[in-house]
Amino acid sequence: MNYSVFQLPDSQNVIDLFASVFTHSEGKEEGQLISELVSNLISTTAPDDLVGFVAKNHDAFVGCIFFSRFVVPNDQLAFILSPVAVATDVQNQGVGLGLINFGLQYLKQKQVELVFTYGDPAYYSKLGFQQIDEHTVKAPFKLSQPIGWLGQSLNGETLQPMQGVTGCVEALSDAKYW
Repeated sequence: MNYSVFQLPDSQNVIDLFASVFTHSEGKEEGQLISELVSNLISTTAPDDLVGFVAKNHDAFVGCIFFSRFVVPNDQLAFILSPVAVATDVQNQGVGLGLINFGLQYLKQKQVELVFTYGDPAYYSKLGFQQIDEHTVKAPFKLSQPIGWLGQSLNGETLQPMQGVTGCVEALSDAKYW
């Protein structure tokens, strides 16, 4: 498995991967919704506010993740992991874990201090994410599944509670994703 930083020429391959994965797991409507999210992330987010990573098996794209800028009240450098896709035929083989670990190491090298995500606590806890609640760090929108609000510190310090609003990039700034 080869992990690398996402490059703009890979956009259509990545968008197609997200469409395929989410259509297979959640249905056609969700596949379209998430592929549109990815397209919007790529096209509307400033380069300093977005970094993606891909997993390739030979020349086939089998995984992709994106981290985008996440504004927190204490002004620490933070990103949010969303969305994540691993090709259906290679799921449960460690591709996602390897890809996310690759991305987290990259962010640490860039002095990112905090990372958040919204997903399955059982899965993301394997990667150092811990469940947090809205008293620790408020999500930018009302969460449909509050148990899935997760965060971690990348600088070795404990994630401290913060009072105030948070914000995400424009493409994620829609309650339907939360």
